[in-house]
Amino acid sequence: MSKLTSAPPATPTPAIARRSGTGWRTAFAFPNPVNEYAARVTAGLVVLLSVATLLTGFGWGLAVIAAGFWLRVLFGPRISPLAQLSVKVLTPRLGKTRLVPGPPKRFAQGIGAALSTAAALLLAAGLAPAAWILLTVLIVAASLEAFAGFCLGCAVFGFLQRRGLIPEDVCEACNNISLRRG
Repeated sequence: MSKLTSAPPATPTPAIARRSGTGWRTAFAFPNPVNEYAARVTAGLVVLLSVATLLTGFGWGLAVIAAGFWLRVLFGPRISPLAQLSVKVLTPRLGKTRLVPGPPKRFAQGIGAALSTAAALLLAAGLAPAAWILLTVLIVAASLEAFAGFCLGCAVFGFLQRRGLIPEDVCEACNNISLRRG
């Protein structure tokens, strides 16, 4: 006679995944709220990497920049090397925290991902001047975030939300993003 035992499933069931915090929703979660200072430090690191790429002309830098943006868009700061450096090492040294809504920051990362990916593709297609122009636009936007505290992507998010193109429930805290500036 054999004794029947119930072994745990190899992969979590949806109910177990919800309780344990595993699953697609957790894997692709983006923090909300976000420490604005960590976002600004990350933007500063993007500026440094982008300027180095522009000055050296090394195309691989565009691929690294694009990969970093995609990692931050898809997974938040959890596996992005620049975001980890910012969140775990550099920002704590500032000792500052200012929480802001996460969805506009994710949207801004998406714009960075699109610009840097387009620049990398343009460079690969032999259209270097167009690639460097896009990288320069990215440098300007990241510099505004890093040095002036103005998130251009967040402003675009707010504009689109006020026009009804982004539903209010995506970010209820930022229905009027212009009032957050203080």
